[in-house]
Amino acid sequence: MNLDDDVLTLKGIGPKTAEKLHKYGIRTVRDFFYTLPRDYETFETPISISEVRPGKIVVRGKVDSLTTRRSRRRNLSITEGVIHDQTGAIKVVWFNQSYRIKQFAPDKEYFFTGNYELKNGRYSLMSPAAAEVSDIDLRTGLNPVYKAHGSLKSHDFKRMMTASRDRFSLIPDLLPSVPHGTRAKALFYMHFPSSLKIAARARDYLAYEELFELILASKLNRQENNKLKASPIKFDNALIRDFVSNLPFKLTNAQRRAAWDIFQDLEKVVPMNRLLQGDVGSGKTMVATLAAYEVARGGGQVALLAPTAVLASQHYVNLLQIFEKFNVKVELLTGATKRKNDIKARIRSGEVNVVIGTHALLTDDTVFKNLNLVIIDEQHRFGVEQRQKIMLKSPANLAPHLLAMTATPIPRSLQLTVFGDLDVSILNELPSGRKPITTTVLSETDTRERLYPKIQETVLLPPDAKEHGAKAHGRQIYWICRAIEDTDKTVSEATSVKNRTKKLREIFPRLKIEFLHGKMKPLEKDTIMERFKNGEIDILVSTTVVEVGVDVPNATMIVIENAESYGLAQLHQLRGRVGRGVSDSYCYLLTTGDSSSSRRLRELEKSCDGFYLAEVDLKLRGPGEIYGVLQHGALDLKIASLSDTKLISRAQKDVDGFLKTPENLLKYKELMEGITKYQQITTLN
Repeated sequence: MNLDDDVLTLKGIGPKTAEKLHKYGIRTVRDFFYTLPRDYETFETPISISEVRPGKIVVRGKVDSLTTRRSRRRNLSITEGVIHDQTGAIKVVWFNQSYRIKQFAPDKEYFFTGNYELKNGRYSLMSPAAAEVSDIDLRTGLNPVYKAHGSLKSHDFKRMMTASRDRFSLIPDLLPSVPHGTRAKALFYMHFPSSLKIAARARDYLAYEELFELILASKLNRQENNKLKASPIKFDNALIRDFVSNLPFKLTNAQRRAAWDIFQDLEKVVPMNRLLQGDVGSGKTMVATLAAYEVARGGGQVALLAPTAVLASQHYVNLLQIFEKFNVKVELLTGATKRKNDIKARIRSGEVNVVIGTHALLTDDTVFKNLNLVIIDEQHRFGVEQRQKIMLKSPANLAPHLLAMTATPIPRSLQLTVFGDLDVSILNELPSGRKPITTTVLSETDTRERLYPKIQETVLLPPDAKEHGAKAHGRQIYWICRAIEDTDKTVSEATSVKNRTKKLREIFPRLKIEFLHGKMKPLEKDTIMERFKNGEIDILVSTTVVEVGVDVPNATMIVIENAESYGLAQLHQLRGRVGRGVSDSYCYLLTTGDSSSSRRLRELEKSCDGFYLAEVDLKLRGPGEIYGVLQHGALDLKIASLSDTKLISRAQKDVDGFLKTPENLLKYKELMEGITKYQQITTLN
């Protein structure tokens, strides 16, 4: 069977149906067979209608007296009828399922399963699932349920799958023969399960296939990276010891371990391809500074690429202060830099050792003499093409070493799959003196009584402050909102940045309150952030544009509205805007009253460990949310769960065996075509 054939070649699919399938992305035979059931209804042990009692039931009978009407009050379509067998009859109701009126033949029997409950003074079977008795294997009682695609409902997909039942055995295997099963059997038992246990095994095999492809893609990316050549930088123990001894603080053990990993990579002729991940405030920049110092003193150049001008300026000030006594020349290059031509000339001549900048580093006229190391801060903020541009500025035929940094902790399972082409160093310790952030979940109704007094205590000027010429506390606050304006339709029921700013100014007229959002001009954003950093703004009301970036030790409180609409990983990132000094810091998570969301947010109350929270987030929300924060591109896993570490471990072992026989890459052509997209999505370099 050719899985690339059009679905029109399958039995039971005519031109009109094929056109509908095409509309929803089901174009090929492969697409069709991989349109898997989203669930299974079980019609085992039906009861007679005379035995019906309130609660979940399964009954078998005929249906008649079907009518559909509109409810003006709630704008619903209501379809009603009567289900009967030889022992009695019950009322049945469906909401917004008007197609049910044509689904049932009066002379045929159907299974119905749903809740029998009291509604509007009368007991009814409410919106039950239904299946024709002749369509159900009475030995299993299982009925696969497919996602509806427009006018194509679940029963339409079941009919089409049944028409192609004899074709499943012709499906070729995607992977080499493994003891876990075959693709043909797995797909067959997904659509025609003999038991829920068999269906679960089939899903496991198909998930294994997806993980195999993903892991194979990352390993091939690593192989490609290992073919490149880089300038080795010899480790100078005495030089680094002297540098570290002059720092005004002591490195953590985690920083020492990460730095040693990097020094060893830099000595190789293969370019380093390392991801440095660490919780907020764990000291990633200091580790990168050690690497930059060794490269600079070894005669090479370093480019540090930052996503915003404010963050680039912050790095510049810090590194300039550290490097001034070590004869390392540092320059800043952003869109606002005034003497660009002079700086670029000095970069071209090799006079500048370390260049820190934003997208200005990517322009064609920014030419390096000897670029040996590229450091990308918050690398997910840059697209693939932007990363490639900076990497191609190294000397001819040589690739620079790459150190990517992220403050979003990556779960172990993602490290093994999505980021499998990278070596990973983890900073899991905070520098001494840092205090944990006290986190509290509040309902919006608690804001006035519990939150506003805390704001007053933190930043409000006392009556006699002007006489004394100082503030009582002088701390600053971030206030995070989902929307920019109340007319922002992309975010429902969320107080906007502008509206919240207006309200806070009315409540705290003596405070300096400004707002910030992503649609402001870059210079305007940088000016606001610089003023906040300098202590000229008491409360900064902002969208998540402040999620990564400026280090403001004087900011000791962050308030996050509609907290339930964020993932735990992102909330942890936002929380990391405070707690950057030695003062006690606070995070308040305001919710709209959804109790299930509040329970999820309790994880943040009890833990400041970003790695733990990332694992929780992966289980609760899946890889899409976390991966989307880390990398551009769609990680469209249809079956596999990246929290299934056992399956990942098995697939990883099998991939290693597969790669021991290079001719496999030519033998399994469909597999190689399929992993190309994963290679493009996952590669950093």
